Amino acid sequence: MTDRLRVAVVGVGYLGRFHALIYSRMPEVEFVGVVDTDLERARSVAAEAGCPAFGSHAPVLDRVDAVSIVVPTTAHLEAAAPFLSRGIHVLLEKPIAASVADGAEIVRLAGAHGALLQIGHVERFNAGVMALAERITAPRYIEAQRMGEFVERATDVDVVSDLMIHDIDIILSLVGAEITGVAAVGASVLTDHVDIASARLEFGNDAVANVVASRVSDRKTRRIRVFQPGMYLSLDFIEQTIDIARTRAVEGAARPEIVRERIRVEPVKPLDVELAEFVASARGGRPPLVDGRVGLKALEVALEVHARIGA
Repeated sequence: MTDRLRVAVVGVGYLGRFHALIYSRMPEVEFVGVVDTDLERARSVAAEAGCPAFGSHAPVLDRVDAVSIVVPTTAHLEAAAPFLSRGIHVLLEKPIAASVADGAEIVRLAGAHGALLQIGHVERFNAGVMALAERITAPRYIEAQRMGEFVERATDVDVVSDLMIHDIDIILSLVGAEITGVAAVGASVLTDHVDIASARLEFGNDAVANVVASRVSDRKTRRIRVFQPGMYLSLDFIEQTIDIARTRAVEGAARPEIVRERIRVEPVKPLDVELAEFVASARGGRPPLVDGRVGLKALEVALEVHARIGA
């Protein structure tokens, strides 16, 4: 496919605006416009992106090859269905849906109409995560912490769907085995939803992961630690460093010595990489890194964590 990909963004709130500005700079994209029920908001973002603004999706259905959908999670199926039903490729922000039933229907629509479906688990495109994944062979124990100060944005969902789901998705990709057990605790602090949560995930290959997410902490922490035979790896998402400790046999010694190193990862803007990969997948017909089934699995686990908190 040599022609430019015709793209629009549906929903241009805080995150959707960034989608629009990134697409508007891509030479391989013909940026068709932005859609938002708040037409004044749409016009404001359109002025920045240099494109038309629309108050509904109907005018762009016949003009696009692909769309980013960045609307509230509860509206994902309603927003995605008209595009998927026409075979239009969709990048749908995470989580895939508010319920497993809606998520499964979104996946079904994409498959039935030959549309590419990518779910916006942007942390998979974090340079540190990609570098970490290259070094993981057989994880046995994982710890993940994603903590930050309270902000008003995204308070319509709980911290599991807002923050923890990022690490759930990463952990599922690293372990590559079915979950056999979930335990979780959590509490509401500043909203009507769970604001801090801790979960334990057990896998069929005997791997275990402990995951903590908070949006009511006094400082920002983003870290994942992985233990595997003969090696420990710790990724600091903020500093983009990976600390590695590995064992090395020493002749005549009772125990191996521990060799340490720190890898500094060249930072990238994950959203830029994610959208570039979506465009490349849509133009080249290759499967996305985070497809609908991957996004649906992450949702299933996140909802199970939420259910265990409420149990």
